[in-house]
Amino acid sequence: MTSTQPALPDVPALTVGILGGSGPQGGGLGLRLAAAGHLVLIGSRSTERGQEAAAKLAGPGRRIEGADNETVATRADVIIIAVPWEGHRETLESLREPLAGKIVIDCVNPMGFDKGGAFALSVPEGSAAQQAAAVLPDSTVVAAFHHVSAVLLADESVDTIDTDVLVLGDDRTATDLVAALAERIPGMRGVYAGKLRNAGQVEALTANLISINRRYKAHAGLRVTDI
Repeated sequence: MTSTQPALPDVPALTVGILGGSGPQGGGLGLRLAAAGHLVLIGSRSTERGQEAAAKLAGPGRRIEGADNETVATRADVIIIAVPWEGHRETLESLREPLAGKIVIDCVNPMGFDKGGAFALSVPEGSAAQQAAAVLPDSTVVAAFHHVSAVLLADESVDTIDTDVLVLGDDRTATDLVAALAERIPGMRGVYAGKLRNAGQVEALTANLISINRRYKAHAGLRVTDI
């Protein structure tokens, strides 16, 4: 394998906020990043629900706290958006001010389901990440973590998660930081995958992975070759 990976920034001291941390994807990322040494803040619509979600993720050596969304958005250095697609715009609109000036990582996949399985939904802005950028003009939005299995994230018997994380954004300093954050989780590698305008096909690819997982009874991820 040829490696042209640039030196990534040092990120262990970052406090990571997760909006939607009571769900499987957000909760799993919170668990893994806390295990990697980060202070993780789990946000919810109420302080009580945030604290309940954090308590479920607690464990030896893990620093996880819960609070309402606004408090988490204010306190965290970097924020991961893992809310259901149906509440995506509303949640971000309500947090425009506390998220100003911060890196916001959007991992939301606009998806629908019918008898034929999962399918990607059309988003007027082009993608969930582009919608986030439109709603949060004073934040730096990066798209990442779309294809990481929530089942594997939550399974503490799994020591490493063998997958690449495609990272997209218009600010290279921000995408490098998010790639470095992904690599805090053993087995993961952050891979720059283009500008934010290309996030739509990355989000949509999740539907294909769901089909793969159902057909092969797996928790498939992605690996990019020759880098």
